[in-house]
Amino acid sequence: MNPLNSPLEVGVRALALLAESHPEPMDLAQLVVLDYALLHSAEFDGPPSLHPDLPARTGELGMKRRLLEEGLLVLMRAGLAGIEAHQGGLMYRATERGPAFIDVLETPYLDRLRDRAEWVVHEYAPRIDVDAVTRELINRPAETPLPPEAHRD
Repeated sequence: MNPLNSPLEVGVRALALLAESHPEPMDLAQLVVLDYALLHSAEFDGPPSLHPDLPARTGELGMKRRLLEEGLLVLMRAGLAGIEAHQGGLMYRATERGPAFIDVLETPYLDRLRDRAEWVVHEYAPRIDVDAVTRELINRPAETPLPPEAHRD
């Protein structure tokens, strides 16, 4: 199994986001954008990025949705996340065990991941329009920074 972008790795990143937003749920579109921002936080005026800013990084969005769905299935099977029906569609939420699981993981990478998840959920997510950011990320050249008009202030 390739550990890079495996369902387990993507699931842990999704759990970090869901644990930080707990008890509030997130939909898949939010998780896709926030996972991208979590990895490339410097691109969004946040802390240093966890992953390098490679020219083809915007291509990640094309694969991220499927990978997140697989990762969320891993989390649900482990009892760390659940899915709920809401008026706007399906929403994912960390279970009570989810945040505790993230807290027991101790590696330098996961420490940085938790820091970025806190920034993404509390600083970045409240000021964005997920649909606008998704369109901008998909339609921009890879080396171009995200324009400020994609953010809601």
